[in-house]
Amino acid sequence: GVTRLLLTRIPFFKEIIVSSFSCDSCSWSNTEIQSAGRIQEQGVRYALAVTSRQDMNREVVKTDCATARIPELDFEIPAFSQKGVLTTIEGIIDRAVAGLEQDQPVRRATDEEVARKIDEFIGKLRQLKEMTSPFTFIVDDPSGNSFVENPHAPRRDDALVVTHYRRTPQQAAMLGLEVDAKPPDAAEDLRDEVLQFNTNCPECNAPANTNMKVVQIPHFKEVIIMATNCDSCGHRTNEVKSGGAIEPQGTRITLRITDPSDMTRDILKSETCSVEIPELEFELGMGALGGKFTTLEGLLKDIRDLVERNPFTLGDSSTPSRTGKLQEFVGKLQEVNGKTKAHFIMDDPAGNSYLQNVYAPEEDPELRVERYERTFEQNEDLGLNDMKTEGYEPEAASGR
Repeated sequence: GVTRLLLTRIPFFKEIIVSSFSCDSCSWSNTEIQSAGRIQEQGVRYALAVTSRQDMNREVVKTDCATARIPELDFEIPAFSQKGVLTTIEGIIDRAVAGLEQDQPVRRATDEEVARKIDEFIGKLRQLKEMTSPFTFIVDDPSGNSFVENPHAPRRDDALVVTHYRRTPQQAAMLGLEVDAKPPDAAEDLRDEVLQFNTNCPECNAPANTNMKVVQIPHFKEVIIMATNCDSCGHRTNEVKSGGAIEPQGTRITLRITDPSDMTRDILKSETCSVEIPELEFELGMGALGGKFTTLEGLLKDIRDLVERNPFTLGDSSTPSRTGKLQEFVGKLQEVNGKTKAHFIMDDPAGNSYLQNVYAPEEDPELRVERYERTFEQNEDLGLNDMKTEGYEPEAASGR
């Protein structure tokens, strides 16, 4: 016989190899497909609600390691029971019917009851082709190389649900992939575990525990959250450290507060970041409040607490003139909740602060992020002017 190979590409999917065999002696022919790419990082599951004759004509790529199911009939084509095929949903059903009918004459002679039940099931499969009732067609492929056509592409198909998932060790072994029996990398453990170490309470100096967790902020970078709880005096504190290096440029983030929902935006304020609210003539310098990962409302509350708890501002050691001005300021600060429009500005020379873009990955019309070159004084504050990380070894050797 003759085998013909064709490398083709399915739109909105990937390249495949179609092999077709035909025999002139007995007229037998067969068609198979193989993926032209590698096994994907994740498995894929297609679930299609078949409701019309047009749905029966959808193209299907079913690899030999994929499982096809029709839950309504409790019917399943197991993995590796068929070769890979490029067909339609109707073609999948026809191949299943042909496979079941193949040994029916022998069954009728040996076990008539089993043959009768299979005939009934074949009748149910044929009824699916007549679309007497809707049904669900599911293709589950751990290799991620199967496909069910979306005729509305690139738009979404409401009848088709595509789910990507992580393979189990059993599925990886079935595909011939090596299952990594080595322990996970220590760096990965940091992302999944809360680390705890012993410290002393900053208030009463009693032994306390500090918890540390590495967190990935979407569309930003990794940060380290540290929280200390003291059982002796009840003191609790939390602080955020940047998990990366100082950025090449500084960052200035300006948010125009126009709606109460803006108060729920996530904020990462590093310890090198200063905060400014021009409408209130307020500025919080670098280092105040330390590093914090909170919301805009939470940061404004911390600023208010910082003012109210200071004995030299509103406490016993304050003066009447200063107290009146600060009480007026605290009142205005409480009004900044979206009803009173204001600008919230974060200026971080290290570039390690973040304010959530609720429209991500699209641009936020109320949020402006500017990158700028640091001045000599800002580099001095960050300790960068005297920091030399390259070319210092020859000088050290000559000095000796």
